[in-house]
Amino acid sequence: MPIYSMTGYASAQTELPRETVDTAPTGPALRLGLEIRSVNSRFLDLTFKMPEELRPHEAAVRELITQHLKRGKVEVRANLESTASTEFAAPTPALLQRLSALQDTVHAWLPKANPLSVADVLRLTTAQQSAPADIGPSLLKLAKTTLKQLSEGREREGARLAQTLRDRLGQLRVLAQQAAPLVPQLVEQQRLKFLERWRDAMALAEGTTLPEAAQDRALTEATAFAIRIDVAEELTRLVSHFDEMDDLLAKGGKAEGVGKRLDFLIQELHREANTLGSKSATMEMTRISVDMKVLIEQLREQVQNLE
Repeated sequence: MPIYSMTGYASAQTELPRETVDTAPTGPALRLGLEIRSVNSRFLDLTFKMPEELRPHEAAVRELITQHLKRGKVEVRANLESTASTEFAAPTPALLQRLSALQDTVHAWLPKANPLSVADVLRLTTAQQSAPADIGPSLLKLAKTTLKQLSEGREREGARLAQTLRDRLGQLRVLAQQAAPLVPQLVEQQRLKFLERWRDAMALAEGTTLPEAAQDRALTEATAFAIRIDVAEELTRLVSHFDEMDDLLAKGGKAEGVGKRLDFLIQELHREANTLGSKSATMEMTRISVDMKVLIEQLREQVQNLE
């Protein structure tokens, strides 16, 4: 199954069938437009911006989107406009009479209310003349088309992000392989240093310390040092997390919440890389730890965009 990014954009338009428009047969048709934008977010956050004529259908569109999207900050914009060359149609006398009566009623209760302007009258009468009768099915059909385009775009972006994640994981594996042989080499070097130190101490003490006891003491010190700098467990856990992340990227699928699971694994990677740095006894191991943390931070930035 594909992996989906939370970032995407899609838009679509459709001309409403004549029977859905509450105008005369010779009147202008309406064009319905829909835009959906999405960015990353921890949860699904929907925002709708649409004219009042479409508000009754917001719940149906919201339910449709929640069936397709699991995470992301999603903004839905809908618009309804006339396809006629002129924007305003002449209001009928009946509409003007009705507006005048409504204005008188309002002024009776609110004497300080502003009177209607010509622009107000044209806006209200045009909205009245072009109000859709049953736009719900057309809006849902357009929403499905737009969601399909959005999903395709998010899938393409998700594939690109997944490849970037695989590249970073490959670099992390190389660093882990470089770190693995450093510890045994360092322990052996330290053991030889301890033995040399005890030989010098015996020479200064003119043989008062037995060679066997000195060697045992040196080996004990070397063992304690080896335990203190041992990062075998950290490297094992790192490789285990790499394998699990590769497995998640291979399986894909937005239903399993791959983005959240990868984000958790990255937290674990960061913890192991920090421990690797704290146990470091050489500049080379410190460099590996720092390089790992840089790559892990890059992974975190990319994973935050996955659904």
